[in-house]
Amino acid sequence: MSGPTFRDQTAGRDQAAGPRAADAGVVRPRRGRGRPTAAGLAVVVVLGAGAAGAWRAGVFDPGHSGSSGSGGSQHPPATAAVTRQDLVSQTPVDGTLGYAGSWTVTGKGGGTLTWLPSPGQVISQGQVLYKTDNGSPVVLLYGTVPAWRDLAEGMTGQDVSQLNHDLVRLGYADSADISALGWDYFSWETRYGVQQLQTARGITYPPGSLTLGSAVFEPTALRVSQVNASLGGPAAGPVLTATSTRRVVTVALPADQQSEVGVGDKVTVTLPDQSTTAGTISSVGTVATSSGGPGGSGSSGSSGGSGSSVTIPVYVTLAHPSVAGRMDQAPVTVEITTASVPNALTVPVGALLARSFGGYAVEVTGAGGSTRLVPVQVGPVFDDASGLVEVSGALTPGERVVVPSS
Repeated sequence: MSGPTFRDQTAGRDQAAGPRAADAGVVRPRRGRGRPTAAGLAVVVVLGAGAAGAWRAGVFDPGHSGSSGSGGSQHPPATAAVTRQDLVSQTPVDGTLGYAGSWTVTGKGGGTLTWLPSPGQVISQGQVLYKTDNGSPVVLLYGTVPAWRDLAEGMTGQDVSQLNHDLVRLGYADSADISALGWDYFSWETRYGVQQLQTARGITYPPGSLTLGSAVFEPTALRVSQVNASLGGPAAGPVLTATSTRRVVTVALPADQQSEVGVGDKVTVTLPDQSTTAGTISSVGTVATSSGGPGGSGSSGSSGGSGSSVTIPVYVTLAHPSVAGRMDQAPVTVEITTASVPNALTVPVGALLARSFGGYAVEVTGAGGSTRLVPVQVGPVFDDASGLVEVSGALTPGERVVVPSS
């Protein structure tokens, strides 16, 4: 994120404010008077999306001199300490909390559906996905190759290999025996393991082999998101839609911010109840999507028409998924770190003074209520959460700088 930039609009202001303001050449934002208007601004501060909110509440006081001296106000000015600390700049973006992945479970066998799971139900390896006819269960097994044929002794192939791995993980077959006979071979040990699985699930026929439609292979445990079929309907075609059980936040990030994020970056996620939790960017998309404007939404491309926005998908994994409860498709805010600097010299952004002849300064307090102006250079990092900005100049941590009264 670029640092604060002051656009000076003080032309004609010094005469109205009096010679004292003209001599000092500074103006200070004063908070607590609502959104600034064009007529009331002496200086416009442009801090970018994350920092702009810190300035929207203030209008600028043209009568403040900022000159060195003993003050003259009846009350001492509000001050804040100069600090040295690690500083990060974050940008808030909208996201959606849900579950990773999406799969459609398609029935391959015949018969009639007689039992279906409920939305939200989680089905794991070896458990029943749905039932047909007289309560015949269809079992979930893990694998990337979909079921496409009957499996019986003597067959070989990748689908047999994933079946053997399932049987071993479920405890129905011995790993050493399967390995000795070949992972991709439907051996007598595989037949024995299938019989064990069938017995555990109440399947009586055909013993020791899998007919097409009696098992479904998917990559992971499934959380049912939608039931597509109906009881009494055919057990063929789409039966249900499911996701994984892994929590994920999806962000439609403006494409021009793609360079600001990377896999492994740490973020902060604000949940709908306003609690926060840590997260990590797990994936950054490369295909931009244009939404809105002429031509409708959902089209891919590098740019959009008038009124359109071009975004890329960014996925965030929660450090503590349990804090999200069972919320699905819930709106959240993700604070993405766009810049960081260790051991930075910092002051509150409200302490910055824009000088009419260019540059910035802060007003440092001294003994007896005296103040002095210290020129500073404003660094590129601004922490919107703390209201601090990086500076460099003749400042010492612990010194006090004048800030707008709250």
